[in-house]
Amino acid sequence: MKKLAYYFSICFIAVQISSCKTEAKKEVTKDTEAPKTEVKTAPYSLNNADNSINWTAYKTTDKAPVKGQFKKVNITSGGEGNSVKEAVNNAEFSVPVSSIFTKDTSRDFKIKKFFFGVMDKTQLLSGKLVLENDSIGYADLTMNGVTKKLPFNYTITGKIFNMTGVMKISDWNAEKALSSLNEACKDLHKGADGVSKTWDEVAINITSTFK
Repeated sequence: MKKLAYYFSICFIAVQISSCKTEAKKEVTKDTEAPKTEVKTAPYSLNNADNSINWTAYKTTDKAPVKGQFKKVNITSGGEGNSVKEAVNNAEFSVPVSSIFTKDTSRDFKIKKFFFGVMDKTQLLSGKLVLENDSIGYADLTMNGVTKKLPFNYTITGKIFNMTGVMKISDWNAEKALSSLNEACKDLHKGADGVSKTWDEVAINITSTFK
């Protein structure tokens, strides 16, 4: 009987020691957990802004405007800061050609197929915005496998950034694409003089409204 009591005493002590070790391990694990860090967003972010990319192309010898926009823009680098200017300066972006919108599905199709579709590697337009001073800047714009500077003027009013510029299509070696589009829209681009013309320039207007 004494032996049995001794045996149970040993077992009880062993269980208690094991339990203490387990608790100690749990406490060590808890103490060594890495503290969680909060991800902070800058006061001004292009990703959170309402970005509107509008353009105006021209047809006929009378230079009749054709307006459109890109419905989507992706900020690929930068785009954040403590001010509007800081957020825009050095921001890198890409614009899917598939997001083009002119309120005319037939025209959208032709621009995608006969203009951008003729170019080299132009599923996306991409670039970087550089603000040189308080009113002018440029975009290092890549299109048709060519990167060129697109100068622009800009204003900042409160939380609204607006830029305007004129893009010369031939600067991106895209004459072939322009001719292709003009041929596809030959009759639609004829004016009163009967001449079909698609102009080599496109006016760009971009507005970012920060929240």
